[in-house]
This record gives sequence, structure tokens and C-alpha cells, in this order.
Amino acid sequence: MIIEKTLSTFLKIFINRQLKLSKTSHNILPNPGMGSNYVLYVHIPFCESLCPYCSFNRFIFVEEHARSFYQSLRKEIQLVSDLGYSFKSMYIGGGTPTILMDELARTIDFAGNLFGIKEVSCETNPNHLTPEIITSLQGRVDRLSVGVQSFNDELLMQMNRYTRFGSGEVTLRRIQEAADRIPVINVDMIFNFPRQTAKMLREDIQCVIASNANQVTFNALMASPGVEKSLENAMGTIDYSHEEPFYQIISRDLEEHFFPVTSWTFSRKDSGLIDEYIVDYEEYLGVGPGSFSYLDGTLYANTFSLREYDHKLNSEQMPVTGFHLFKTTDRMRYRFLMDLFGLCLDKKRFKKDFGMPIERGLPLEMAFMQTAGAFEKNDESAITLTQKGRYLMVVMMREFFSGVNRVREQARQALTQEEQALLVTCDRAPLAGSAKTLPQGGFGNLS
Repeated sequence: MIIEKTLSTFLKIFINRQLKLSKTSHNILPNPGMGSNYVLYVHIPFCESLCPYCSFNRFIFVEEHARSFYQSLRKEIQLVSDLGYSFKSMYIGGGTPTILMDELARTIDFAGNLFGIKEVSCETNPNHLTPEIITSLQGRVDRLSVGVQSFNDELLMQMNRYTRFGSGEVTLRRIQEAADRIPVINVDMIFNFPRQTAKMLREDIQCVIASNANQVTFNALMASPGVEKSLENAMGTIDYSHEEPFYQIISRDLEEHFFPVTSWTFSRKDSGLIDEYIVDYEEYLGVGPGSFSYLDGTLYANTFSLREYDHKLNSEQMPVTGFHLFKTTDRMRYRFLMDLFGLCLDKKRFKKDFGMPIERGLPLEMAFMQTAGAFEKNDESAITLTQKGRYLMVVMMREFFSGVNRVREQARQALTQEEQALLVTCDRAPLAGSAKTLPQGGFGNLS
């Protein structure tokens, strides 16, 4: 635990210092680089209910708001195309992307025709595994990630998911029925819930194996400040001392049926598609309110405001309102984190891209991981990980995404009180209107 606590403390300090956005009025993304490969991330920010642990930009579903949003979303995708970007892969997250299936299908087809996209990953919830929705997804989606979180009914009730999305038994049956209709089904799980026991976790793993899903992702529960109180009220306080033993149970119990493709994603076969698009693509472009882009060493953030998003796109403007330029050392650290999370770091590529070997670029990080017993192989060409190393990457990614969640919370706090109330209650006030009547959201007073 000493190594993990030291790592968590360092990362919290470092990420809080480095991952800060500055406001920008220059809302145009850079032109695509020659020979660069990008993935398109599409954020659909609507849910039927709000889970207490989730920090993503999401709002209670109201159909008129969602349909207005989709019109703006397709305008943004067109503007991205006009800049010259092209994509072979698209990842659709949320929120719950399948909450308005006709608009989602229209958007997938629109982007596919515009860019010639070859592979699409999409998130959904268990109650959307209906014959109608699955039929609409067939031929459009290559990988469907189902947000199960747990098959345990007690935990589902604590998460406010049991009544809305169905029991663990019902969810298992739905996944089994859908498994042969979509090329890749991923079961998206969370581990280390406050009241989760080792027995509950093992039962979850057995359900995953019985589901016939191709992949499973076991995300470590993370609580950023904005959801910490709601999570504690609903489920209790996280005990991080359980995290590594639980991770060992996951790795051991899955090994006869799955093999690791990232530190927390396991696959029955090499599908070529995984949950974390940031592993296969170092650079990505995000569309939708609250989405992020990482392009040429700079992080860009779209407005988190639905009103401002609609207003900007109706005015033919990109909805980018915040950015952060990473220094070279920070870009090295990002490469280090993402490559090792994907289980292999190419040292020759690192040296080519940064002009120095990783031992010189990141001496402290290399020394720490070596001392911690994280490296299975460390030769002139590559670094691979031991199981201990894979778990340390889980800790790093937990802290990294917690830092990203704090940025999301920073963005939401910068909205006006009027709009914060609107977005929480999802009042049926119109989202469209003149600039004079719209509360201006975005990143407010960010420096």
C-alpha cells in the first residue's frame, strides 16, 4: 500500500497543477497534421437517470432538448470535416448514446458518409438491449459497450440502477441474447464499491464469463470532489485498501477465459477494438458539449453548456471554449501513461518522437516503476508490465481520470446559476434563442 499511496499522492499534486484549462475566444481547432491518425469521439450528454459516481457531462433526458442537440452535433461534425479532418474510427460515449435511437442512427450514417469511417464503438445501458435497438445498431456499430457496473442487485439498488435498468439476472439474459448480433460486446464493470465484498466481485466475474460477451472492462471506482458526497450518501466511503486485492481477484478469475488488452480491459479474442480509444490513438477529436480533444500537444475542451453549444453551432462557430498547452515533458508523461496502460511502450518510437531515450526524458518515473517491480521486460525496444505493473497503471489511470473529472467540475461551476439550475432540473425552457436571452456558459472565469 505504501507504493500505491505514494503514487496516488504524487499524481494528485501533479495533475491538479498541470491539468488546468485557460479560457479561449479563439474557438477554431488546429488543422490536421500531415500523416496523423485521429479517432473521432462523439459525446451524447443525456441519461434517463444520473448515477451517483458519474462525473461526465450529462443531463436528464428531455426529448426536445436532445433533438435540438443532435441538429447542432451534426453541424459540428460538418465543421470538423470542413477543417480537413478524416477518421477511420469513431467512439460514441455519454451519457447514454442509444437514448434516442433514430437520431443516433442518423448521426452515425452522417459521419460514416462524411469520413468513410470503418469502425464504430458505442456505449449503451442494459435496458436498451432491446430487439429494436439492436437491429438498428447492426451494421452501424462494431463494438457495443454495455454499462452494467455490477450484476449484484444490492449494489444496483444503491446506484439507483435496479429499477431503471433491470436486475442483474435480467441484464445477464439481455447480454446473452445480444452477444451474437453485434461483432464485439463489452461488459463495462466497476470494482471496489464501498460495500462490495470479494464474494460479490467473484459472482460478478462469473456472470461476465456466462454472458458470452467478447470483452470486459473492470474500471476502478473513482470519486472526484464533485461526486464524492453523492457517492458517499448512496453507497458509503471508498476503501482503497481493497483495490489491489480485488484487482488480483479479477486478473486471476478471468485468466482462463480472457487475456488483458489494457490494464483494466480483458478480451476473449483480439477484436482490434477496445474501450479506451486513447490507447490506440494518441490524438483524438471530440464533438458534443463537454467533450475534449487532444491535438498536437494541446488539450481543447468544448463548452459544457447546452445553450451555448446550440448557440455557437447555429452561428457556424466551433464550440471550443478552453485549452491547455502541454510542455514536452508532460507530453512524455502522457505517452508513458497511455502506452503502459496499453501494456507495451515502444522505446524506439518514444526516442524518435521526443529526440531522447525515455531513461533521459523521464528518469524519476522509470526509476520508480523499476523499483516497484512494474516491468516484466525493459530492453532496448520495449517495456512490458508485470501484474503489479498493470495494477499501478490502474492507480495512475484512476488519478488521471479523477483529474479530468475535476476539470469537468471546474467547467460546470463556471456556468451561470440560472443555467446550472436549468441543467440540473432540465426545465423545459427552450435551449435556442437570441444571444441576448441566453446565459453565457463555457468556462466563465478560467484564467
